[in-house]
Amino acid sequence: MSAQRLQQLKGHILPDYKVAPMAEPVSPLSTHVLNISLGVPGSNMALSLSRQDTSSDTWSLVTNGITNHDGRCPGLITKDNFIAGVYKLRFETQQYWESVGEASFYPYVEIVFTIRGPGQKYHIPLLMSRFSYSTYRGS
Repeated sequence: MSAQRLQQLKGHILPDYKVAPMAEPVSPLSTHVLNISLGVPGSNMALSLSRQDTSSDTWSLVTNGITNHDGRCPGLITKDNFIAGVYKLRFETQQYWESVGEASFYPYVEIVFTIRGPGQKYHIPLLMSRFSYSTYRGS
């Protein structure tokens, strides 16, 4: 096994409590992209988080991000900005697959979800291959 792969596995096994002194505040919303066809994190994937305006049914961009080496995007939203409502995480899967030399059936994946208790922690993982994807509410 390569040293890089061992380091990735270590990141999945060890707890995430080792925080750098200048780390971003912990977001009440997290995501994790996994490329299940290769068994690796979906790193360097562009994504965006939007919130639906209930009065007009339009989407307002909250933030943009890019997944890190572990397929995560820390600091998506602050606790103060995380209010009850309907949210959408959009993952730019076509760009990701092209960057690894593959073609994908899905040009992007949008996951729409409702937040009723903004004081809770929400985790929205994306498990993907070139021809399928799955998600669930994690903790």
